[in-house]
Amino acid sequence: MADLVYRKVMHDLKDRIFKNQFNNKKLPDERTLSDTYGVSRSSIKRALNMLAQQGIIFKKRGSGTFINPLYLKNQSLFNYEGTNLGVTDSFHLEGKKPTVKLLDYQVVPASKELQQDLFLNDNDFVYQVKRLRLFDDKPIIIETGYIPIKVVPALTPDVVKGSIFNYLEDVEGKSVTKSFMSILAEPSNEEDQKLLGLTKNEPVGIMEGIFFLDDGTPFEVSNMRLHYKYLKYNTFVSLGEE
Repeated sequence: MADLVYRKVMHDLKDRIFKNQFNNKKLPDERTLSDTYGVSRSSIKRALNMLAQQGIIFKKRGSGTFINPLYLKNQSLFNYEGTNLGVTDSFHLEGKKPTVKLLDYQVVPASKELQQDLFLNDNDFVYQVKRLRLFDDKPIIIETGYIPIKVVPALTPDVVKGSIFNYLEDVEGKSVTKSFMSILAEPSNEEDQKLLGLTKNEPVGIMEGIFFLDDGTPFEVSNMRLHYKYLKYNTFVSLGEE
């Protein structure tokens, strides 16, 4: 229940920031926010910490909490839904409708490599999920992921047609907050050319790595093959709390 409280506060604050409802780009202090929302200071603090981790706000010692001007300037850089670190959720094309086409869904034994990456045993199984992400029906990303069944026992085909990370947060009460990613490019293969509309001479962008839950549990090994025109990934790096 406490998790739901802080998430509601965080979502509302993000919405108010988006609507430019705070004067001087400064948020009220924690006591005022606690009174406004009728929740504990700890819930307010947790909501603010999550917004700070996403790069939407920052704290300045002795002065208060401020809205990151980069967020107001280009909100597509911070276009995450919920508290999850969803890489594909950060892709945003103004005015375009995102959709997901499920290409493959099956349960398979974890390979030796997946066992190592996801901390699994010999008899563990994973979901193998392959999806095509589109904007206004234009294919952008071929996404293949491997998720341990024991982490999310009820991951159905209907769920994976939407945002898996948002399902994880809203239904399972878990968040993906860390990742290790590699970004590169290579010649496109026949499947890339067919699904992404590439020619034989055009390359494909690749983002691959591992996503982790907030408790450090490996959640997914992911491989994303992008149309090279959209290989632009923005990230926010914080070197300190203050």
